Amino acid sequence: MKIWVADAMDAEVKRLLADAGLEVAEKGGLAGEALGAALDGSQGLLVRGATKVTREVVARARDLKAVARAGSGVDNIDLEACRERGVAVFNTPGANAVSVAEHTWALVLGLLRQLPRAASSMAAGRWEKSELGGREVRGKVLGLVGFGRVGQEVARLGLAFGCRVQAHDPLVHVEDMVPGVDAATLDDLLATSDIVSLHAPLLPETRGLLSAERLARMKPGALLVNCARGALVDEAALERALAEGRLAGAGLDVFEREPPGDRPLLRLPQVLATPHVAANTPEAQRRAGIEAAAALRDYLSTGQAPGRVA
Repeated sequence: MKIWVADAMDAEVKRLLADAGLEVAEKGGLAGEALGAALDGSQGLLVRGATKVTREVVARARDLKAVARAGSGVDNIDLEACRERGVAVFNTPGANAVSVAEHTWALVLGLLRQLPRAASSMAAGRWEKSELGGREVRGKVLGLVGFGRVGQEVARLGLAFGCRVQAHDPLVHVEDMVPGVDAATLDDLLATSDIVSLHAPLLPETRGLLSAERLARMKPGALLVNCARGALVDEAALERALAEGRLAGAGLDVFEREPPGDRPLLRLPQVLATPHVAANTPEAQRRAGIEAAAALRDYLSTGQAPGRVA
């Protein structure tokens, strides 16, 4: 059987497939009809986030049996088209959990201690000691919207920092996942958390989850951090809440449109933004690639593998 690797992967990923007796073909940058045509004779497709597995690709790739995404989000894969064709889809939701959780906390700490402003001030030759005081994280209430593997890692770090941690996730029993974390309704979490961090998947029911109305329910002076998906948040409403001083700051790694371009939101001094790099560590990328490749190997040989989402 043949596996097509459409995005850059660690050498160990390709070695794992080859050691299983699978033929490996590798070429990136293909899309649409060109990608579908290239997949002739390939039973498996291995992707990250750059390659779009559209309905056109799925329809054209007649031999395709499984797609594996080295990462958690599968919004670059047309799941409905795959289900209709009987193409299995896998992801690796836990592979990048540590990296994303650490980046979440980098944003939180950077906001609380005004690190970007302090660093740029020093680089400009200024000494603004009295203007650049910060706030401690200890004793703050951390609210997590979504409590999968990333949310749980963020919670463990929050508990270590001395936060009171609460989480909202309709799909899990929060108290059973991480000792010391309390369950909360979304409205209560927004109203009582000093830091709200988003870790929910992007689904039709979660798109625009933090609407203008919900942002208005957040505790005055709170921070919002989003390392999940940009479309979870009404960015125009977030910009207003920050500009008006109702929220103290936002740490954003993801955006409604990527790249977001030159936007007033990103120029606000209360915003700490990064270009969707939370999961972009060699450790996380390697784990995700290996887990995705293993899912293809196991599914094509046995018909079963962990991490199936469609």
